[in-house]
Amino acid sequence: MEEIVFTGFPGFIASQLINKYAYQHEMISAIILPSEREKAEKEARRIEKETNCRAIKLIEGDITQAGLAISSKDKEYLKEKKVVFWHLAAIYDLAVPRDLAWQVNVEGTRHVNEFVSKIPNVKRYVYFSTAYVAGNREGIIYENELERPEAFKNFYEETKFEAELLVDELKKSVPITIIRPGIVRGHSITGETVKFDGPYFFLNLIDRVKFLPFIPFVGRSASYINVVPIDYILEASMYLSKSDAATGQTVHLTDPNPHPVEEVYRSMVQLITGKNPKGRLPHRLAQVSLSIGPVRKALGVEIETLDYLTWTADFDTKNAERLLAESNIRCADFIETMPVMVEFYHVHKNDKNFQITIR
Repeated sequence: MEEIVFTGFPGFIASQLINKYAYQHEMISAIILPSEREKAEKEARRIEKETNCRAIKLIEGDITQAGLAISSKDKEYLKEKKVVFWHLAAIYDLAVPRDLAWQVNVEGTRHVNEFVSKIPNVKRYVYFSTAYVAGNREGIIYENELERPEAFKNFYEETKFEAELLVDELKKSVPITIIRPGIVRGHSITGETVKFDGPYFFLNLIDRVKFLPFIPFVGRSASYINVVPIDYILEASMYLSKSDAATGQTVHLTDPNPHPVEEVYRSMVQLITGKNPKGRLPHRLAQVSLSIGPVRKALGVEIETLDYLTWTADFDTKNAERLLAESNIRCADFIETMPVMVEFYHVHKNDKNFQITIR
């Protein structure tokens, strides 16, 4: 029988994917850290109750260890199945220290690759990378390119690039689909998410300075920001995992029609304050201010976020469009669906479970 296997549970994307698979009554396993057992069991039971699916099998392991540190019994269990393996476990924090990012994102992926290679019947290996493996490259970034940039904006980008190199090499022997999402936000219809990072840092900033007489733009930008809703990521990646044409392909799940940074910022200010932004805070002054820990924490913004305000690159999506052409799966417009994002933010902004720790 076919088994859908995940790393990264009970993280947001893995949980959402498992939830959708559960409605299809698939056989599902998740490799979880022992320290995450209680949280994973709670989430698994919630999904089982909501979907009336069969039990989700939780396998204790650790991707940073050889063989994923799972038991011989669990290894034998997986060897008997036809497996669709989803590797989502990673540290996604833009401010992550390099050693930790390397251990989880690179060495962890190396171990997952070795593990998957030893499973006799792998139908598909779906690896979640990021569009930002492009680092500081500018211009058009193509899906069939994996070129080392001159520099990376942070260690998250660097380690995800190194990890994708390892997975890309494995395409020669394993049926692989590499997914490169843009910046992921909540559901385009419900606004639901589980943490406020990425574009939510701007909502934090605007909400916490809304008492000011006016809210300025941050610097001056002619760049576009690529933000995609979680529902597009889920629907598109599941479709691609079942598409023979997507075998051996790398796919940008990015917004084919992104908006300018300043247009997105203006819309956020309007939705939170009812006014337009006015004036400009120099980009350099913003950098100096956010280099101070208490300021970052007070505003709820990671300093690494500023690097994306002036970065000019466009993600080509021709491969994604070709592979999804017959699916009717489309990326919802960011600004058109921003009101539900802001509404969900307002409801949960004071819940510490949604706010990430700012270092």
